[in-house]
Amino acid sequence: MNPVLLTVLCALGAYLIGSISFAVVVSRAVGLADPRTYGSKNPGATNVLRSGNRKAAIATLLGDCIKGVVPVWLAVHYGPAYGLHDSGIALVALAVFLGHLWPVFFRFAGGKGVATALGVLLGLNGWIGLATLVTWLAIAYAFRYSSLAALIAAIFAPFYYALNFGADPILLAIVIMSALLIYRHAGNIANLISGKESRIGAKKK
Repeated sequence: MNPVLLTVLCALGAYLIGSISFAVVVSRAVGLADPRTYGSKNPGATNVLRSGNRKAAIATLLGDCIKGVVPVWLAVHYGPAYGLHDSGIALVALAVFLGHLWPVFFRFAGGKGVATALGVLLGLNGWIGLATLVTWLAIAYAFRYSSLAALIAAIFAPFYYALNFGADPILLAIVIMSALLIYRHAGNIANLISGKESRIGAKKK
């Protein structure tokens, strides 16, 4: 197959996989309200948790992460044999993330992308993904802000990749992904600055 056509098809497939909003799918499956209608209105695991159903939130988290892992891992391990190299892999990684942010199946109303971004990084390289996850856990434990942990992890992810692999198209994809993740957290950044952001484990008043 023509490498250009293969790259386009793989990127399109990755976008469609990314467009599966597990927050909405899982909520419908277990009879919960659409997560886009309550709380932060963000279709993600954190908002699903606000429904009180922890199992649904965990399923959402795993689903959003796995959908980031699968297409990227396949592209990394099997793509080169068919002419899909770094540029194509970078497009696949970015496409699945964009699918989560702007899903075609759900009127382009997607989540903030934390779990899917982690999945993409794990698919690219397990150690890079693990280092980013450890960064998230460390910041979340120290400061008790999930959003702050996500922002710091997003900033460090490109550095972890660059230190190990240098500058290449995949690094550019990670930089773009991190920038978009930070952009999607604009409201959280404002809340952090004003002291209104909710801490992990804090009870609602």
